[in-house]
Amino acid sequence: MGKTGRDWSQIYVIYGMDDWQTPVFLLLHAIIFSVSSVLFLVYFDWVYYCFQLTLPAVFSPGFTRFAAGFTGSVIALSAVCLFYAAGNIFYSSVALRWEIAQRMASVVHDWSTVRTALDVGCGRGILLNAVAIQLKKEGSSGRVVGLDRKNTTLSTLRTAGIEGVQEYVTCREGDARRLPFSDEYFDVVVSAGFVHTVGKEFGQKTAAAAAERMRVIGEVVRVMKGGGVGVVWDLVHVPEYVQRLHELKMEDIRVSERVTAYMVNSHIVSFRKPCQHVVGPSEVRLDWRFNGIC
Repeated sequence: MGKTGRDWSQIYVIYGMDDWQTPVFLLLHAIIFSVSSVLFLVYFDWVYYCFQLTLPAVFSPGFTRFAAGFTGSVIALSAVCLFYAAGNIFYSSVALRWEIAQRMASVVHDWSTVRTALDVGCGRGILLNAVAIQLKKEGSSGRVVGLDRKNTTLSTLRTAGIEGVQEYVTCREGDARRLPFSDEYFDVVVSAGFVHTVGKEFGQKTAAAAAERMRVIGEVVRVMKGGGVGVVWDLVHVPEYVQRLHELKMEDIRVSERVTAYMVNSHIVSFRKPCQHVVGPSEVRLDWRFNGIC
């Protein structure tokens, strides 16, 4: 990933972490496993003696020593994995999200022409503020709406105020499966690390959950203007989104390289809504409003 241009500590102070319990839990277990592996090494002869007493007499001393050593190695390797998991989740929660937000914002080449933008699942506003910063930098009169299923308005507007872009940001509570906006309303629609959480009450790998995620993608396309740009960063399920976007006849669909986030694969997918968008078997919408392209 490229440099953010900002100090990590500053980003963490501004945005905080929604889920700090998980990395702390993993870190504590990593420390416990590390201490255990050191003790295992220091007192190996005593551990070996305990293994001799525990394992049946039919096993040779060589096998018993191997079993003791293998157990110690597994404990040490587990500690390394837990440290990595804690670090990756801590990094993914804020710093990586900030880097991804900058990359997503760079997909739109001319923010000065953008009048309306939407961040679906805005949370504390990392991506929302990145968009607002671009609008401010380009001197745009546009605004970005942050939508979340939880009422995070106060914390989101607080971060926007710290970033100096509060006048460019509005927040709204709503369901991403039924976006409370009219058709073809936004020039740009973005979402970061959110869509995969929709439908999780049905189980992540169920057909019902997949259907709910596809509803979100459909809603994103519905509220985009013809010629508008969509950018989605998410975990695991991006190939499903790409397939759905092809079904919806989106153009310029591009998928980024793999980025490890929260210990799983993630990708950024960007696309453009065609100016002439086929909605049904015999219905075609024409839109000439966005950026003079259409």
